[in-house]
Amino acid sequence: MSIDKKKITAVIIVAFLLIFIVLYLLVPSIAEQLNKSFNLLARADINGMRTYLRGFGIWAPIVSMALMVFQSLAAPLPAFVITFANAWIFGWVMGAVYSWTGAMIGASLCYIIAKAFGRPVIEKMVGKKSLETTDSFFKKYGKHSVMIARLLPIVPFDIISYAAGLTTMGFWEFFWATGLGQLPATIVYSWLGENMSPTAKYTLWALCGFIILLVVSLAIKKRFDQRLAGDSNA
Repeated sequence: MSIDKKKITAVIIVAFLLIFIVLYLLVPSIAEQLNKSFNLLARADINGMRTYLRGFGIWAPIVSMALMVFQSLAAPLPAFVITFANAWIFGWVMGAVYSWTGAMIGASLCYIIAKAFGRPVIEKMVGKKSLETTDSFFKKYGKHSVMIARLLPIVPFDIISYAAGLTTMGFWEFFWATGLGQLPATIVYSWLGENMSPTAKYTLWALCGFIILLVVSLAIKKRFDQRLAGDSNA
């Protein structure tokens, strides 16, 4: 991204941010909805999120994707809450589509923000220590970093997106690595979400999905580590 493009992108982002802040401060209904969705995510209230999204009728898919973008940008909020709720409402296939699409938009915006504003701003957003840890991850795995990070459910989604924007990785390389890497988690959580009954123990279901993804992702990561070790010894 050239300097001029970075400046233009930064101005556009700041303009949208200012508009959003003004609307939040001046329009009570917007502030109320945003605060309610934030609280549902912070509490990991899947049933509450399901009821909340259903209240938007035909606009529910759009709202769910917007919330997925919001949780990607704002804070370490649990995305699985939205993914479970989407699958519960729309079925696991369409729920997965909405969740995946929202996450992709959120990840892309994180990447673009990092490209536009640079490291000093991102360090203030996610913390210098967190970014340095991510730097080491990118240094070790190179072009495979994003794919591996997306497969690991213990790696924060937003930090990887921001960190990728600070590297020389191109947007489309980042986009496809993110899309493929997050697909397994989206499918697993969506399938679990569709099969979740109103009386189910939500935490248990989320934990089951987390364990499945963690075991698979660690196995894949181990293969990458073995390949890297083999290349370094060659």
